[in-house]
Amino acid sequence: QEQLVESGGGSVQGGGSLRLSCAASGYNYNSICMGWFRQVPGKEREVVAVIGYYGRTQYADSVKDRFTISRDNTKQYLYLQMNNLEPADTAMYYCAAYLKGDYCFVPPIEVSKYTHWGQGTQVTVSS
Repeated sequence: QEQLVESGGGSVQGGGSLRLSCAASGYNYNSICMGWFRQVPGKEREVVAVIGYYGRTQYADSVKDRFTISRDNTKQYLYLQMNNLEPADTAMYYCAAYLKGDYCFVPPIEVSKYTHWGQGTQVTVSS
């Protein structure tokens, strides 16, 4: 059974750091691009960062130079290291997978292309 499970969210003061993790199971991990997305109530879900199988990444402008996405293909984990957090980063963070028929080298940034989602983990940043 295909499943994505996030962990690592929490509350932190502005300027602090958090590391999110996402455990993937039941997938052919070679063929999936993965990403982190976030959503606040009343707004659309937005991309934070995405990564292909060999590590090609794309980031939202708002998080560049502060956040780092990475993946461990052996353990089938996805990570998001978040540094210098700001109150504007407060949101529910979701791990998601884009399934491709073969190796996924170039991760798409469109939210609609990601069809498998975790349950989300809340990140709250106070000023």
